[in-house]
Amino acid sequence: MSNIQLPAVNPKRCAWNKGRIVGQKRPLLPKQVWAIRARLELAGNLRDLALFNLAIDSKLRGCDLVCLNVAGLIVGDGVRDRVSVIQSKTKRPVQFEVSENTRESIWDWASSPEMRGCAFLFPSRLHDRPHISTRQYARLVRDWVSAIGLDPSGYGTHSLRRTKAAQIYRKTGNLRAVQLLLGHTKVDSTVRYLGVELEDALSIAEKIDI
Repeated sequence: MSNIQLPAVNPKRCAWNKGRIVGQKRPLLPKQVWAIRARLELAGNLRDLALFNLAIDSKLRGCDLVCLNVAGLIVGDGVRDRVSVIQSKTKRPVQFEVSENTRESIWDWASSPEMRGCAFLFPSRLHDRPHISTRQYARLVRDWVSAIGLDPSGYGTHSLRRTKAAQIYRKTGNLRAVQLLLGHTKVDSTVRYLGVELEDALSIAEKIDI
């Protein structure tokens, strides 16, 4: 009796993005920023408030945000109002401003007992990790947007990176400034990132009445 070898059948695996909205995540509107900020302040959540505020101001990718160290932001008895970091993706420096509100939240968090002896601004509670992971940061973002009634599938860590950049472009139209703040090497990348062409086209169309 001959042995017939049948082809192996691999079980079908669901696509990782099944049921998810993929593509660019929406930036937050100013009223949504304030709603999240107010919730975190009322909850007395010093770490999340500092993380959220710094994410908005810095416009950094999650991988660069989570590994910021205390010494890079705090000098003497205060928080720097401008900070420069080397981006892990491009290996190029990028600078960002730290607003007064953000400086206050960072100082409150860095001065808390939980931060005693910590080198990283957002340390991990797990012993094998020096700081929180990008996955944990993404979970926090989902929690924040869900808490104010937004659909978390439409928002992500890049929503926070894009939020202030989108407002700057909307108010000034200065793509070069936004490019520098986001640390993009080419202005074309900034155009695609902000969805500028579509946004501008719609704005122009809305002003034309035939």
